[in-house]
Amino acid sequence: MGQSRKIIKFVVWIIVGFATVQAWGIGIAQAADSVLLRFGLFTERVTLSELQQIAQTGKFPYGIYAKALSQQQRHQIVTALRTKIPINVVTVNNLLNTRIGTTILNDLSTVIRRNDEARFQALRAGLVLGSTDKQGLSILSFIGAYPSRQLEIDLPQAFKVVQNFNTAFWQTQKFMEAIEPRLLPSKVELNLPFDASKPGTAQVQILKMELDDQTRGRKIPVDLYWSESVTSNKPVIIFSHGLGSVRTELKYLAEHLASHGYAVVAFEHPGSNEANINSALVGNQSRLMKPQEFLERPKDISFVLDQLDLHNRNSSFPLAGKLATNNAMIIGYSFGGSTALAVAGAEYQLERLKHRCQENLAVVSLGEGIQCIAQELPKNNYEFRDARIKQAIALSPTTSLLFGDTGLSKVQIPTLILAASADKTTPALTEQIIGFDQLPSPKYLAGIIGATHLSVKDPSATLDQEGKIDTPISGGEVVGEQATDIRNYLKSITLAFAAQLTPEARNYEVFLTPNYAQFASTQAFPIRLITQIPPDVISLAKEFTNK
Repeated sequence: MGQSRKIIKFVVWIIVGFATVQAWGIGIAQAADSVLLRFGLFTERVTLSELQQIAQTGKFPYGIYAKALSQQQRHQIVTALRTKIPINVVTVNNLLNTRIGTTILNDLSTVIRRNDEARFQALRAGLVLGSTDKQGLSILSFIGAYPSRQLEIDLPQAFKVVQNFNTAFWQTQKFMEAIEPRLLPSKVELNLPFDASKPGTAQVQILKMELDDQTRGRKIPVDLYWSESVTSNKPVIIFSHGLGSVRTELKYLAEHLASHGYAVVAFEHPGSNEANINSALVGNQSRLMKPQEFLERPKDISFVLDQLDLHNRNSSFPLAGKLATNNAMIIGYSFGGSTALAVAGAEYQLERLKHRCQENLAVVSLGEGIQCIAQELPKNNYEFRDARIKQAIALSPTTSLLFGDTGLSKVQIPTLILAASADKTTPALTEQIIGFDQLPSPKYLAGIIGATHLSVKDPSATLDQEGKIDTPISGGEVVGEQATDIRNYLKSITLAFAAQLTPEARNYEVFLTPNYAQFASTQAFPIRLITQIPPDVISLAKEFTNK
């Protein structure tokens, strides 16, 4: 679940920012004047002014609820109370009109005890009116706007709601602990022929284009990274971005590959890029993304290859005759990872997805919630295999629901999956590890312990993460300079994987070995690369996910 930063901002702050505080005993349902906290048969009243004082000083007044809190819980409450979300009334209202918004209201209504039929309207009013505050929507502005003099919070239910947030992520963490003895770093010595993480000698250029698919009404902006070293002996590399993102989110990787003589095509999916999501959030359209986008994204890739083939035959084109469009490699990140797997041959199998997505969306990861949009598609099975795609790399892809039980087994080409152990958006256990077992060989699973969902992204695409509060389903991202070692490893294995489609394949094989993964490991980020998950490990993984 890439994952859209906008969706993370709205879903996380409204669900987690409010509900986490509820769970620790200072809930969203604190009314304009006071809140009644219920502990089974016991109750205690806390006022809005007391909460404002806690936010200002970080200190808690004496009381039952305060004595019951650990130091960590107190810190989480203070942080949440101080958080302000700069979003407008229109945006909040639009979010609450979505299915995810309905689920948020449903969850919060089980925590807030109200004896009339206005609980949903009251919650909506508190969120919408709270967002009119000049400093932005906050827990305190919500409380002050909630249309009631007193609210009552069912604390046991609040704990239950919050503890269910992003269960896939917590399952992943427990799974990683269980197999930790296998993951201890053991440094190896290698005689490498060269450093594959270093840039090549070619000077990179960027050719900007806009492709117009009139049949589907989609205009696709393209950045074509190339150099004078590009030849038809090397595959064209296509990049598919994550939900709500842009074509430059892996710019450093595109430049790296282009410096080694590859033509890299980074383009945007117009129905699920940043511009589309922004348009939805300011009210210009009713939905964040249409279900049809699951079908259009793979078609975008085939269309781009068609257009590149036409340009390749045009003598006036700068790279005429140099683009190996019939020998392409796809790289997809997050939602783009599932798109990459689809054109690699994976089949959408939506029957189980449609059943699963009838359940509560607020307890799943963002990646799983995004996949649930596909439940509105009319058919249960879809195939988008493009035979021109000869290899696929999927970085933190979403796979748990889209491909059913056997969809990934239909992939027909060598595939490399990257998984980050601390990924909250597309948790590794459910979104990559379980699915990897389905893939036929040849395949690689590169696991980076300690990496997060955004760790592979270009530093310019993660500037908004500074100061982001760590919550159960977002924040805590390892990005920028902290993630340099992660990006260097990705540059090496991506270059080596692409080279397997060239006459230089053997020179790069060492970078696709477990020994190189250990060689590239650091104390902060141990790395493991495998081609098959041991049976006992996959059994344990399925046990953790109850599959």
